[in-house]
Amino acid sequence: MSERAYPARAGGGPAPAQLADVLERVLDKGIVIAGDIEIRLLDIELLTVRLRLLVASADKAKEMGIDWWEGDPFLSRGNGDKALEERLRRLEAKAGLEPAKDGGE
Repeated sequence: MSERAYPARAGGGPAPAQLADVLERVLDKGIVIAGDIEIRLLDIELLTVRLRLLVASADKAKEMGIDWWEGDPFLSRGNGDKALEERLRRLEAKAGLEPAKDGGE
């Protein structure tokens, strides 16, 4: 991707980036935010929270080999275990309810 030229401000420096430009750049390149939070009392570790956050577009994540949402049964139908859907159908049949149509309500 080529560098963009930003118009100059009256003060001589470049104009601040628009939110859309910043968002486009972050989603295109990706950004990683990492941090650790530790809570201690008298040198005794009570709690440690390790945070690793990746912000990127789905296409960029796929390029990096991250595609966990494709195998998640709650986010994509047909890729996961069908046991829950089958159990729901059996319960609906026992209750005398009409099963929901696939793809909508």
